[in-house]
Parts: sequence; C-alpha cells; structure tokens
Amino acid sequence: MGWVNPQVLPSPLAVLHKWGEYLMPLSAYDPAQSSYLRWLVSGELLEDAYSSLTRVLVGFAIGAGLALPLGLLMGTNKAVYKLFDPLVQILRPIPPIAYIPLSILWFGLGNPPAFFLISLGSFFPVLMNTIAGVHQVDSIYIRAARNLGVGPMTMFRRVILPAATPYILAGARIGMGTAFIVVIVAEMIAVNNGLGFRILEAREYFWSDKIIAGMFTIGLLGLAIDSGMSALNNHLLKWHRGLDNH
Repeated sequence: MGWVNPQVLPSPLAVLHKWGEYLMPLSAYDPAQSSYLRWLVSGELLEDAYSSLTRVLVGFAIGAGLALPLGLLMGTNKAVYKLFDPLVQILRPIPPIAYIPLSILWFGLGNPPAFFLISLGSFFPVLMNTIAGVHQVDSIYIRAARNLGVGPMTMFRRVILPAATPYILAGARIGMGTAFIVVIVAEMIAVNNGLGFRILEAREYFWSDKIIAGMFTIGLLGLAIDSGMSALNNHLLKWHRGLDNH
C-alpha cells in the first residue's frame, strides 16, 4: 500500500519475486547452450543453499561425532565425569560466535573456520543430553540386568545405550538447530558464499527483499532438516513408551 519505504520493509510480492530471481537468475539462461533444467539448477539460491547445508552437515557430524563417545564415557564413568565436567562447564556458556577471531587466526578463511564454529555449536547440546540420558537410565533396569549376570559391555550395549537414546536424539535435534544458527554467522564473517554471505551482501546494497528471501530460505531448510530428524526419531524410538507405533 506504500505506507512503508520498500527498502526498509518490502512487500510480500516483492520478496516472492526476488526469491524467484534468486532461485533462477535470467542471466543464467542461454537457450543455445543450456537446457531448461540446467538453467533451473544454476540458480544462485541453490548454490548458496547447497553450500550452507554442506557446512551444517559436515560441522554437525564432527561435533556430534566427538560429543557422543565423550558423553557416553562421562555418563558411565564417574572418574571421567569428574575430570572433564569442570572444563565442560567453563566452555559451555561461551557462545560459538566468541570463537570467530580465534577460528580465523587458527584456520584462516573459507570452510575450515566455519566447520570449527558449527562443530562447537553442535558439540555441547549433544554432549549434555547424552550425559543426562545415561544418568537418567532407570536403576531398575541396571539391577535387573546385574541379577541376570550381564557383563559391562552387554550392560552398556543392551541397557544403557537404548535407554539413553531418546535423550541423545533430542540433543542431536537441538544441536542441528544450533548448527543452522552458527553457519549463518560464520558465512557472514569467514566465507564468500552461502546464505549468510548472500544476506550480508544484500544488506550492503540495500536489497531488503533479498535479505528476507534468504531468511525464509534458511527457515525452509531448517524445517526440512528438523522434519527429517523428527521422522528418524520416531522410527528409531518405536519401542519407546509414549510414542505411537503407527
């Protein structure tokens, strides 16, 4: 209706139009050399989304891959817990954004610092939930297994790990959400592609419609990943009480 400066807050139609241009730039279409499909996949949006999603998945895999065994070890071994818990409690409140100067100093620019920051963001949710899951295993399961003569490895594999799995998967879901937050900040600082970089670039040129289009793209990617993880959780936890099996 023209009540607001479109450079400050563009209309929904303007955002949708810019999102379409971002997805399929006309400059990428060459009828003599490219098929329609090649034109479609050459969009800047798809390249940025692919770059951001790759960084999220790699960083999350590193962070969760380190947090899971450490969390299981801290949860099952009191000596290891007492050794590492003070350090964890000191480092955990520090936001990954605070590590940006160090990450650039250690790894330079490009993907390595982004992977480092995303791994940090994913590490602590998975770690803390894994520890909590092991500590919350019902003692009646432990006593029953011991009365049946179960050894330590079987106890861990057949009792502790399955009982802690709901907590571990909840931590993984939180860690993935944190990874999406961190990747945008990392791309604004350390790399020259991805959705975060493109949003910062759009701000410099006052392209507020492209900023909002990029934000909605991040939301859609996050929704897709979270829905996939939710479906995986439900599939892996069919046995768990309180979940429908259909």
